[in-house]
Amino acid sequence: MTAPVRIAIADDQALVRRGLSALLADLGLHIALEADDGAALLAGVAKRPVDVILSDIRMPGMDGIALVRALRERRDATPVILLTTFDDSALMLAAVDAGAQGFLLKDASPEDLREAILRVAAGETLLQPVSLGPVRAAWPDRDAGPADPHLTERERSILRLVAGGYSNKEIGRSLHLSEGTVKNYISDILLKLDCRDRTHAVLKAITRRLL
Repeated sequence: MTAPVRIAIADDQALVRRGLSALLADLGLHIALEADDGAALLAGVAKRPVDVILSDIRMPGMDGIALVRALRERRDATPVILLTTFDDSALMLAAVDAGAQGFLLKDASPEDLREAILRVAAGETLLQPVSLGPVRAAWPDRDAGPADPHLTERERSILRLVAGGYSNKEIGRSLHLSEGTVKNYISDILLKLDCRDRTHAVLKAITRRLL
């Protein structure tokens, strides 16, 4: 039997935090830690490692983005999903830039939240579909380098599906490729774009108008 995914939750509102905890427990996930701000969660996961951190992006004291930066600075690679009530491209870009693996609106369905947690626990990233215009405006010329890193049409097709939030399995099914082949393509894309993960690859491709 597979062990349940262990979750740490940070939210300064007790009712929201307890509601999330109860909801995720009902969905078969294990709540290992709850905290009312980023600093408390940071201290907690140092003693009790978890599989995924779920944090509000806006909190008094250490907010969600500062929490992610602090984790990465101490070389803690625990995946983080940041939750927000605002559909804000600038916030999403800041979250990704800090090293978060996911960015999700608080009005997401329980099923979407569970899927997001399982995906980042499996090593994927979650980038909700966003309008390309605000992303380009919020992230102009962030990366110097050649305008076109010579992505093939197949690589562009795969990157478009990654931008749409599709998993490797779903991309393979759509393009009639094996999941392993999709992984190889994505590795090549990350190398060509000089990106550390799928989300940064999508953002760089958008800002360079490759998508």
